[in-house]
Formats: sequence, C-alpha cells, structure tokens
Amino acid sequence: MTPVMWEYVRPEAVAWAAFIFLVGITFAGALIAVLPRNIIYNVFGLATCILGVAGLFIFLGSEFLAMMEILIYIGAISVAIVFAIMLSQPLHLTIPPTWRPKLYLSFAVSAAVFVSFSIIVVRTPWEEALLRSDDWTVLRLGRLLLTRYELLFELISLTLLVAIIGAIITAAALGSGRGKEVK
Repeated sequence: MTPVMWEYVRPEAVAWAAFIFLVGITFAGALIAVLPRNIIYNVFGLATCILGVAGLFIFLGSEFLAMMEILIYIGAISVAIVFAIMLSQPLHLTIPPTWRPKLYLSFAVSAAVFVSFSIIVVRTPWEEALLRSDDWTVLRLGRLLLTRYELLFELISLTLLVAIIGAIITAAALGSGRGKEVK
C-alpha cells in the first residue's frame, strides 16, 4: 500500500494551520486598512481583511456567506470607495455653496420615503423565521432569486445599472474640465 498524507500529518493540524493562516490574513488586512496614510493602500487592506473574513466563513462551512462577502464587500464596496476617491474634488478647489431650496426639497423627499417605508414595515404581517423553509442552500437561494423573487433581483440589477451610469456621467463631467491649459 502506498502511504497517504494523513499518515504523516494529522487533519486537525492542517485545520488549525488553515485557521491561523486565515486569522493572520484578516489581521494583516485590518492593519493595512488602518495604518498607512495612503488611502489606496487602506482600500486594498480592507479588501484583504474582507477576503480573510470570507475565508473564515468557508472554514466554518458557510460558503454562501463567504461568496456574499466577496461579491458585496470586495466587489462593490471597495470598488465604490475607489470610485469615490477617484471622483472626489481636490482639496485646493473651492466648492460653491449649496442651493437652499434643493437642500430642503431633498430633505422633504427623503422624509416622505422614510415615512412610506415605515408605514409599509408596520402594516406588513411578518412571518416568524422558524415557519419558513430550513433549506438555505446556494441552489435554493438561486432558484428563489430567479423565480419567486425575480422582481427584487431585477430591481437590484437596475439600481446597480443606474449607479454605474451615474458614475460614468459624473466622471465625464469632471473629466471634461481637466486637461485644459490655464493661461
């Protein structure tokens, strides 16, 4: 018989080594996210830390949460932070004062949306979570998102599309003023 790896290395030792490696990556990413003065390094540190947390979720047997960590936090939040850095105004430019009616209108609209959502939440008959299905596998969630909750899935896609188009328009508006020679 040929010897197998488990005759030389115990599985518990491999599991502990993997756990310590993931904790080390998470901790190193957290330090990189906080300590450097360059904000781009901070974003990369945040992404590394979240990648370590996703690895810990995989270690704990929750692959779906790990994938959500990667897709949402690394794929969306970190990219949004980088876009915000790239599209922000330099500190030496003066910012014109805000138009007061626009501020009041935005406050009124957001208050109306908040009140509407609050009424919906209060009047909705909620089910207890225990009465729902216990099957939360990735296959089941994928089928639910593409069948029963297809409208919600499409609304999320539409929101992301509007955000991307808004970022492109903002970048084009900011980019059109750059590159001109000052006389």
